[in-house]
Amino acid sequence: MTQTIARGPIGFMEAIKQLGTNGGGFLNANSATTFENPTGLTNFLSMYLLLAIPVALTHTFGKMVGSIRHGVALLSVMALLFGVWVGFTSFAEHQNNPAVAAAGVHSTVGNTEGKEVRFGDTSSALFGVASTMTSTGSADAAYDSFTPVGGMGLMTGMMLGEVTPGGTGSGLYTLLIYAIIAVFIGGLMIGRTPEYLGKKIQAREVKLAGLAALVMPVVVLVVTAIAVSVAAGRAGPLNAGPHGFSEILYGLTSQGNNNGSAFGGLTGNTPFYNIVGAIDMLLGRFAIMVPVLALGGALAAKNVVPESLGTFRTDNGMFVGLTIGVILIIGGLTFFPAISLGPIVEQLSHGRFF
Repeated sequence: MTQTIARGPIGFMEAIKQLGTNGGGFLNANSATTFENPTGLTNFLSMYLLLAIPVALTHTFGKMVGSIRHGVALLSVMALLFGVWVGFTSFAEHQNNPAVAAAGVHSTVGNTEGKEVRFGDTSSALFGVASTMTSTGSADAAYDSFTPVGGMGLMTGMMLGEVTPGGTGSGLYTLLIYAIIAVFIGGLMIGRTPEYLGKKIQAREVKLAGLAALVMPVVVLVVTAIAVSVAAGRAGPLNAGPHGFSEILYGLTSQGNNNGSAFGGLTGNTPFYNIVGAIDMLLGRFAIMVPVLALGGALAAKNVVPESLGTFRTDNGMFVGLTIGVILIIGGLTFFPAISLGPIVEQLSHGRFF
Protein backbone atom coordinates (compact mmCIF):
# COMPACT_ATOMS: atom_id res chain seq x y z
CA MET A 1 0.00 0.00 0.00
CA THR A 2 1.37 3.40 -0.94
CA GLN A 3 0.47 6.93 0.08
CA THR A 4 1.18 10.15 -1.76
CA ILE A 5 2.06 13.05 0.54
CA ALA A 6 1.99 16.53 -0.95
CA ARG A 7 5.07 18.61 -0.22
CA GLY A 8 6.38 21.96 -1.28
CA PRO A 9 7.45 25.45 -0.10
CA ILE A 10 4.80 25.55 2.60
CA GLY A 11 6.58 27.49 5.36
CA PHE A 12 7.13 30.79 3.59
CA MET A 13 3.52 30.86 2.41
CA GLU A 14 2.27 30.67 6.00
CA ALA A 15 3.53 34.19 6.73
CA ILE A 16 1.70 35.50 3.64
CA LYS A 17 -1.41 33.52 4.53
CA GLN A 18 -1.70 34.69 8.14
CA LEU A 19 0.17 37.99 8.55
CA GLY A 20 -1.11 39.24 5.21
CA THR A 21 -4.66 38.05 6.08
CA ASN A 22 -4.83 36.13 2.82
CA GLY A 23 -5.94 32.71 4.08
CA GLY A 24 -5.12 30.59 1.05
CA GLY A 25 -3.03 27.65 2.19
CA PHE A 26 -0.58 25.56 0.21
CA LEU A 27 -2.61 22.43 0.97
CA ASN A 28 -6.34 22.03 0.53
CA ALA A 29 -6.95 21.29 4.22
CA ASN A 30 -5.29 24.60 5.08
CA SER A 31 -4.30 25.03 8.74
CA ALA A 32 -5.79 21.66 9.70
CA THR A 33 -2.72 19.91 8.21
CA THR A 34 0.41 19.15 10.18
CA PHE A 35 2.67 20.65 7.51
CA GLU A 36 0.95 24.01 7.77
CA ASN A 37 0.05 23.94 11.46
CA PRO A 38 1.71 21.11 13.41
CA THR A 39 1.20 22.09 17.08
CA GLY A 40 -0.85 24.16 19.48
CA LEU A 41 1.97 26.73 19.50
CA THR A 42 1.83 27.24 15.73
CA ASN A 43 -1.95 27.42 16.00
CA PHE A 44 -1.62 30.27 18.52
CA LEU A 45 1.07 31.96 16.43
CA SER A 46 -1.21 31.81 13.37
CA MET A 47 -3.98 33.57 15.29
CA TYR A 48 -1.54 36.17 16.58
CA LEU A 49 -0.27 36.90 13.07
CA LEU A 50 -3.66 37.22 11.40
CA LEU A 51 -4.84 39.65 14.09
CA ALA A 52 -1.61 41.65 14.40
CA ILE A 53 -1.84 44.24 11.60
CA PRO A 54 -5.60 44.99 11.73
CA VAL A 55 -5.42 45.45 15.51
CA ALA A 56 -2.24 47.55 15.38
CA LEU A 57 -3.79 49.93 12.85
CA THR A 58 -6.00 51.40 15.59
CA HIS A 59 -2.85 52.73 17.28
CA THR A 60 -1.54 53.96 13.94
CA PHE A 61 -4.81 55.80 13.29
CA GLY A 62 -4.76 57.30 16.77
CA LYS A 63 -1.27 58.71 16.13
CA MET A 64 -2.30 60.04 12.72
CA VAL A 65 -5.26 62.00 14.11
CA GLY A 66 -3.43 63.10 17.23
CA SER A 67 -5.53 61.13 19.71
CA ILE A 68 -4.15 57.84 21.01
CA ARG A 69 -7.20 57.64 23.29
CA HIS A 70 -9.47 57.58 20.24
CA GLY A 71 -7.40 54.74 18.80
CA VAL A 72 -7.85 52.88 22.10
CA ALA A 73 -11.61 53.47 21.90
CA LEU A 74 -11.72 51.93 18.42
CA LEU A 75 -9.63 49.01 19.68
CA SER A 76 -12.09 48.57 22.56
CA VAL A 77 -14.98 48.28 20.10
CA MET A 78 -13.08 45.57 18.23
CA ALA A 79 -12.03 43.71 21.39
CA LEU A 80 -15.46 43.69 23.05
CA LEU A 81 -17.29 42.37 20.00
CA PHE A 82 -14.51 39.86 19.31
CA GLY A 83 -14.67 38.59 22.90
CA VAL A 84 -18.44 38.13 22.80
CA TRP A 85 -18.26 36.22 19.53
CA VAL A 86 -15.47 33.97 20.81
CA GLY A 87 -17.49 33.34 23.96
CA PHE A 88 -20.74 32.14 22.42
CA THR A 89 -19.02 30.29 19.56
CA SER A 90 -16.80 28.41 22.01
CA PHE A 91 -19.80 27.64 24.22
CA ALA A 92 -21.68 26.28 21.22
CA GLU A 93 -18.78 24.02 20.29
CA HIS A 94 -18.64 22.67 23.85
CA GLN A 95 -22.11 21.21 23.22
CA ASN A 96 -23.04 18.14 21.24
CA ASN A 97 -23.84 18.69 17.59
CA PRO A 98 -27.65 18.29 17.33
CA ALA A 99 -27.35 16.12 14.22
CA VAL A 100 -24.88 13.78 15.94
CA ALA A 101 -26.89 13.71 19.17
CA ALA A 102 -30.04 12.84 17.20
CA ALA A 103 -28.23 9.75 15.96
CA GLY A 104 -27.76 8.62 19.56
CA VAL A 105 -24.10 9.59 19.91
CA HIS A 106 -23.30 11.85 22.86
CA SER A 107 -19.87 13.34 23.53
CA THR A 108 -18.56 14.50 26.89
CA VAL A 109 -15.87 16.69 25.31
CA GLY A 110 -18.00 18.87 23.04
CA ASN A 111 -18.41 18.86 19.30
CA THR A 112 -15.29 17.10 18.02
CA GLU A 113 -16.70 16.39 14.56
CA GLY A 114 -14.46 17.96 11.90
CA LYS A 115 -11.81 19.12 14.37
CA GLU A 116 -8.17 18.24 14.89
CA VAL A 117 -7.63 16.54 18.26
CA ARG A 118 -4.39 18.46 18.77
CA PHE A 119 -6.37 21.71 18.88
CA GLY A 120 -9.75 20.73 20.35
CA ASP A 121 -13.07 22.55 20.15
CA THR A 122 -12.08 25.72 22.08
CA SER A 123 -8.96 26.53 20.06
CA SER A 124 -10.79 25.67 16.85
CA ALA A 125 -13.63 28.04 17.75
CA LEU A 126 -11.14 30.80 18.62
CA PHE A 127 -9.25 30.25 15.36
CA GLY A 128 -12.48 30.27 13.36
CA VAL A 129 -13.73 33.52 14.89
CA ALA A 130 -10.32 35.17 14.46
CA SER A 131 -10.20 34.07 10.83
CA THR A 132 -13.73 35.16 9.93
CA MET A 133 -13.67 38.43 11.88
CA THR A 134 -10.63 39.37 9.85
CA SER A 135 -10.38 38.92 6.10
CA THR A 136 -8.10 35.90 6.46
CA GLY A 137 -10.39 32.95 5.82
CA SER A 138 -7.90 30.27 6.86
CA ALA A 139 -9.23 27.27 8.79
CA ASP A 140 -7.93 24.68 11.24
CA ALA A 141 -11.26 22.80 11.33
CA ALA A 142 -14.18 21.92 9.06
CA TYR A 143 -16.56 24.85 9.53
CA ASP A 144 -19.37 22.84 7.95
CA SER A 145 -19.18 20.51 10.97
CA PHE A 146 -19.61 23.24 13.58
CA THR A 147 -22.85 23.26 15.54
CA PRO A 148 -25.57 25.50 14.07
CA VAL A 149 -24.87 28.23 16.64
CA GLY A 150 -21.11 27.78 16.25
CA GLY A 151 -21.40 28.15 12.49
CA MET A 152 -23.61 31.17 13.06
CA GLY A 153 -20.79 32.73 15.09
CA LEU A 154 -18.42 32.43 12.16
CA MET A 155 -21.00 33.64 9.66
CA THR A 156 -22.25 36.63 11.64
CA GLY A 157 -18.69 37.74 12.36
CA MET A 158 -18.39 38.45 8.66
CA MET A 159 -21.88 39.94 8.47
CA LEU A 160 -20.90 42.68 10.91
CA GLY A 161 -18.68 43.97 8.12
CA GLU A 162 -15.48 42.35 9.41
CA VAL A 163 -14.74 45.27 11.73
CA THR A 164 -13.54 43.29 14.73
CA PRO A 165 -10.79 43.82 13.67
CA GLY A 166 -11.48 43.21 9.96
CA GLY A 167 -8.98 43.09 7.15
CA THR A 168 -5.68 44.92 6.86
CA GLY A 169 -6.89 48.48 6.35
CA SER A 170 -10.38 47.55 5.19
CA GLY A 171 -11.46 46.68 8.74
CA LEU A 172 -10.38 50.08 10.06
CA TYR A 173 -12.11 52.16 7.40
CA THR A 174 -15.28 50.09 7.74
CA LEU A 175 -15.22 50.68 11.50
CA LEU A 176 -14.78 54.41 10.88
CA ILE A 177 -18.00 54.35 8.82
CA TYR A 178 -19.88 53.02 11.85
CA ALA A 179 -18.07 55.51 14.10
CA ILE A 180 -19.30 58.41 11.97
CA ILE A 181 -22.88 57.08 12.11
CA ALA A 182 -22.51 56.72 15.90
CA VAL A 183 -21.24 60.30 16.20
CA PHE A 184 -24.20 61.50 14.13
CA ILE A 185 -26.63 59.73 16.45
CA GLY A 186 -24.76 61.10 19.46
CA GLY A 187 -25.03 64.61 18.03
CA LEU A 188 -28.78 64.21 17.64
CA MET A 189 -29.06 63.14 21.27
CA ILE A 190 -27.29 66.25 22.59
CA GLY A 191 -29.00 68.58 20.10
CA ARG A 192 -26.07 69.95 18.13
CA THR A 193 -24.30 69.41 14.82
CA PRO A 194 -22.20 66.25 15.24
CA GLU A 195 -18.45 66.41 14.86
CA TYR A 196 -15.86 63.72 14.26
CA LEU A 197 -12.21 64.52 14.93
CA GLY A 198 -13.00 68.21 14.64
CA LYS A 199 -14.89 67.92 11.34
CA LYS A 200 -18.62 68.66 11.17
CA ILE A 201 -20.72 65.66 10.11
CA GLN A 202 -23.53 66.94 7.91
CA ALA A 203 -26.08 65.47 5.50
CA ARG A 204 -23.57 64.55 2.79
CA GLU A 205 -21.25 62.71 5.16
CA VAL A 206 -24.10 60.78 6.79
CA LYS A 207 -25.49 59.73 3.39
CA LEU A 208 -22.09 58.50 2.26
CA ALA A 209 -21.52 56.62 5.53
CA GLY A 210 -24.98 55.04 5.31
CA LEU A 211 -24.41 54.02 1.70
CA ALA A 212 -21.04 52.49 2.56
CA ALA A 213 -22.54 50.54 5.47
CA LEU A 214 -25.28 49.09 3.23
CA VAL A 215 -23.18 48.11 0.22
CA MET A 216 -22.05 44.74 1.55
CA PRO A 217 -25.42 43.61 3.01
CA VAL A 218 -27.29 44.53 -0.17
CA VAL A 219 -24.79 42.73 -2.40
CA VAL A 220 -24.68 39.58 -0.26
CA LEU A 221 -28.44 39.32 0.24
CA VAL A 222 -29.26 39.95 -3.43
CA VAL A 223 -26.83 37.32 -4.75
CA THR A 224 -28.01 34.87 -2.05
CA ALA A 225 -31.61 35.43 -3.10
CA ILE A 226 -30.63 34.74 -6.71
CA ALA A 227 -28.75 31.59 -5.70
CA VAL A 228 -31.69 30.07 -3.83
CA SER A 229 -34.13 31.06 -6.57
CA VAL A 230 -32.55 29.23 -9.50
CA ALA A 231 -31.84 25.53 -10.00
CA ALA A 232 -28.12 26.08 -10.63
CA GLY A 233 -27.78 27.78 -7.26
CA ARG A 234 -29.78 25.17 -5.34
CA ALA A 235 -27.64 22.41 -6.88
CA GLY A 236 -24.56 23.71 -5.06
CA PRO A 237 -25.07 22.78 -1.38
CA LEU A 238 -24.45 19.24 -0.18
CA ASN A 239 -27.26 19.37 2.40
CA ALA A 240 -30.93 20.20 2.08
CA GLY A 241 -33.01 22.41 4.35
CA PRO A 242 -31.63 25.12 6.62
CA HIS A 243 -28.06 23.77 6.61
CA GLY A 244 -27.99 23.82 2.82
CA PHE A 245 -29.21 27.41 2.92
CA SER A 246 -26.47 28.20 5.45
CA GLU A 247 -23.87 26.77 3.07
CA ILE A 248 -25.04 29.11 0.31
CA LEU A 249 -25.38 32.12 2.62
CA TYR A 250 -21.97 31.51 4.22
CA GLY A 251 -20.18 31.10 0.90
CA LEU A 252 -21.59 34.31 -0.60
CA THR A 253 -21.12 36.23 2.66
CA SER A 254 -17.49 35.12 2.70
CA GLN A 255 -16.89 36.23 -0.88
CA GLY A 256 -18.66 39.54 -0.39
CA ASN A 257 -16.57 40.29 2.71
CA ASN A 258 -13.13 39.58 1.27
CA ASN A 259 -12.79 36.50 3.49
CA GLY A 260 -12.56 33.33 1.43
CA SER A 261 -13.46 30.68 4.01
CA ALA A 262 -16.35 28.34 3.28
CA PHE A 263 -18.75 25.81 4.68
CA GLY A 264 -17.20 22.79 3.00
CA GLY A 265 -20.54 21.44 1.74
CA LEU A 266 -21.00 24.02 -1.02
CA THR A 267 -19.78 23.02 -4.48
CA GLY A 268 -18.58 26.40 -5.69
CA ASN A 269 -16.67 25.39 -8.81
CA THR A 270 -19.63 25.58 -11.19
CA PRO A 271 -20.36 28.15 -13.92
CA PHE A 272 -23.14 29.66 -11.81
CA TYR A 273 -21.15 30.09 -8.61
CA ASN A 274 -18.02 31.18 -10.46
CA ILE A 275 -19.92 34.01 -12.16
CA VAL A 276 -22.11 34.98 -9.19
CA GLY A 277 -19.16 34.67 -6.82
CA ALA A 278 -17.00 36.89 -9.02
CA ILE A 279 -19.70 39.58 -9.09
CA ASP A 280 -20.13 39.20 -5.33
CA MET A 281 -16.40 39.66 -4.72
CA LEU A 282 -16.07 42.55 -7.14
CA LEU A 283 -18.93 44.56 -5.66
CA GLY A 284 -18.45 43.52 -2.04
CA ARG A 285 -14.75 44.35 -2.03
CA PHE A 286 -14.61 47.44 -4.21
CA ALA A 287 -18.04 49.11 -4.29
CA ILE A 288 -17.66 50.08 -0.63
CA MET A 289 -14.47 51.95 -1.45
CA VAL A 290 -16.27 54.52 -3.61
CA PRO A 291 -18.39 56.09 -0.82
CA VAL A 292 -15.50 55.67 1.64
CA LEU A 293 -13.13 57.64 -0.59
CA ALA A 294 -15.83 60.23 -1.23
CA LEU A 295 -16.39 60.48 2.52
CA GLY A 296 -12.67 60.93 3.14
CA GLY A 297 -12.50 63.65 0.51
CA ALA A 298 -15.51 65.46 1.97
CA LEU A 299 -14.01 65.44 5.47
CA ALA A 300 -10.57 66.51 4.22
CA ALA A 301 -12.10 69.58 2.61
CA LYS A 302 -13.72 70.73 5.88
CA ASN A 303 -12.09 73.06 8.37
CA VAL A 304 -11.37 71.85 11.88
CA VAL A 305 -13.90 73.06 14.44
CA PRO A 306 -12.46 73.92 17.88
CA GLU A 307 -13.55 71.52 20.62
CA SER A 308 -16.07 72.86 23.13
CA LEU A 309 -17.99 71.64 26.17
CA GLY A 310 -20.79 70.43 23.87
CA THR A 311 -18.52 68.32 21.68
CA PHE A 312 -19.41 64.62 21.69
CA ARG A 313 -16.24 62.90 22.85
CA THR A 314 -14.91 59.97 20.82
CA ASP A 315 -12.47 58.61 23.38
CA ASN A 316 -14.75 57.39 26.16
CA GLY A 317 -17.09 54.54 27.06
CA MET A 318 -20.16 56.31 25.68
CA PHE A 319 -18.63 56.43 22.20
CA VAL A 320 -17.53 52.78 22.46
CA GLY A 321 -21.02 51.64 23.49
CA LEU A 322 -22.76 53.72 20.85
CA THR A 323 -20.49 52.43 18.08
CA ILE A 324 -21.04 48.83 19.16
CA GLY A 325 -24.78 49.47 19.17
CA VAL A 326 -24.68 50.87 15.63
CA ILE A 327 -22.69 47.86 14.37
CA LEU A 328 -25.08 45.36 15.98
CA ILE A 329 -28.26 47.17 14.92
CA ILE A 330 -27.20 47.55 11.29
CA GLY A 331 -25.97 43.94 11.17
CA GLY A 332 -29.09 42.64 12.87
CA LEU A 333 -31.59 44.58 10.78
CA THR A 334 -29.98 43.49 7.54
CA PHE A 335 -29.07 39.86 8.19
CA PHE A 336 -31.28 38.52 11.00
CA PRO A 337 -34.05 37.28 8.66
CA ALA A 338 -31.50 35.29 6.64
CA ILE A 339 -29.84 33.94 9.78
CA SER A 340 -33.26 32.89 11.05
CA LEU A 341 -33.80 30.73 7.96
CA GLY A 342 -30.38 29.08 8.32
CA PRO A 343 -28.57 28.31 11.58
CA ILE A 344 -31.38 29.34 13.93
CA VAL A 345 -33.94 27.04 12.27
CA GLU A 346 -31.32 24.29 12.14
CA GLN A 347 -30.62 24.64 15.87
CA LEU A 348 -34.32 24.51 16.69
CA SER A 349 -34.82 21.45 14.48
CA HIS A 350 -32.76 19.34 16.95
CA GLY A 351 -30.76 17.48 14.35
CA ARG A 352 -33.56 16.78 11.93
CA PHE A 353 -32.42 16.21 8.35
CA PHE A 354 -34.50 17.75 5.55
